Amino acid sequence: MERLRYSVSLVNQGKHRFYTLTMPSDVLAETCFVSSRDEDPKAGFQRHLDADRAQAIAEYIDSGHGTIPTSIILSAQPQAELKDVGKGKTIEIVKSPKAFLILDGQHRVYGFSKAKTKILRIPVVIYNDLSRKDESRLFIDINTKQRPVPNELLLDIKKLAEYETDNEQILGEVFDLFQDSPASPLMGLMSPAAKASGKISRVTFNAALKPHLAIFSSLSSEESFEALAAYLSALIESGKQLKVLDHITKPQVFRAVIFLFGDVAQKVQDRHGKDYSAANFNEILRPMFQRLKNSLWNDTTSYVKLHAQMADALKTTFTL
Repeated sequence: MERLRYSVSLVNQGKHRFYTLTMPSDVLAETCFVSSRDEDPKAGFQRHLDADRAQAIAEYIDSGHGTIPTSIILSAQPQAELKDVGKGKTIEIVKSPKAFLILDGQHRVYGFSKAKTKILRIPVVIYNDLSRKDESRLFIDINTKQRPVPNELLLDIKKLAEYETDNEQILGEVFDLFQDSPASPLMGLMSPAAKASGKISRVTFNAALKPHLAIFSSLSSEESFEALAAYLSALIESGKQLKVLDHITKPQVFRAVIFLFGDVAQKVQDRHGKDYSAANFNEILRPMFQRLKNSLWNDTTSYVKLHAQMADALKTTFTL
């Protein structure tokens, strides 16, 4: 078996000691596995992983701009025959197919192995002499104590990273107008980077507006904002008796009232052409709210049911 040497730093942390180093991606691919119960390291490795996620990592690396600086965390197995040959500064290992059990970073290792870009230097942490109990506990700690970044924050910073899709850019611009414009009927009710009680997050806002993107396809962000702001202003004014403003920040309520926008805008267009003013929206909405009961908000668990009640009240009886 081929023996390899790497320069390392020895770290003492609590009751554990581990080495930090960088290893070539091809060596990781040939020496790592993900389950101590698998006889075939390669088959077991692939069986436990999401190939699409690994492929996305590979393509990110191959783009030429990809960088993943977080360390792969490994537990050296007896097959690695890990030896400290340099007083905590150099280690020697055997290049064996089951040298290292991966405690964290399975998809990154798999992604690196699928990348066309070969021989990357990958940050690695190697624990040695761990029992199965220690490995299991470390795996649980690593995979339960790390918290993912909230979707609200990711959407908020995508603009800075220039990672937005075209739809995300449009929705982001309209959201920002509702947050910052003096003409916004939702001023003070928007939360751009996090979930907040009594406020509308980017995730809720995007989920509500996405079904209407086709309606706004010919409009600028400012024009889309003006039409929606007029609608929401009229909705809040017409629904004072039902205290719409007290409920509109609830995700299901917001999605329901935005879902209703297309129906109301169509009625405005039928009567007034493309004059989407608050007064014209109010003309359509006032009779609807007169037909609705205060108990409308008793069940706000489903925006579909809530929309259905409002859409039904929006209908008028036709007479000659």
